[in-house]
Amino acid sequence: MFWLELNFDGKGFIKSIPEFISEPGKKIKLLETMDQLRETLKGHHLRTTTCREDVLSTFINKKNALSHGDLEGALGENYDRVTIYRTLKTFLEKGIIHKVLDDEGLRYALCSHNCSEEKHHHDHIHFKCSECGETNCLENLHIPAVQLPNGYQPEKFNLLIQGVCPKCG
Repeated sequence: MFWLELNFDGKGFIKSIPEFISEPGKKIKLLETMDQLRETLKGHHLRTTTCREDVLSTFINKKNALSHGDLEGALGENYDRVTIYRTLKTFLEKGIIHKVLDDEGLRYALCSHNCSEEKHHHDHIHFKCSECGETNCLENLHIPAVQLPNGYQPEKFNLLIQGVCPKCG
């Protein structure tokens, strides 16, 4: 068995990675994660910056939709609110994240499909837990077809279901 002790800061981010790794390949796995972050940015024609890496890493680690305030709380020590806002705007424009509307306002979640600057593919349902407050994408549940009256042209779909998530249930 292999154990790796990581040091975290007060916000839950890795402070330092130990140099000693006892099993071959484990260090590569840690580095692959950073390489994947950089490849995601590069694949969307974005320059790699520490802020972009940290914001993307936060989305990956949290696994649920995040508000600007959530990111500011997690990263505010390192970046001001305008820098975080600009990063979110860029990620949205490039198809890395999508908007999620819930009863508390605007949140953002990672795109799990091949989204681009031209097209976002997000016809799935969002679920907000009334216990823990997390909002998650339910990728496998698509928004049902809705027959609109003549003259109405849909552009975007948003469906939020509220209830209790499996963690809290």
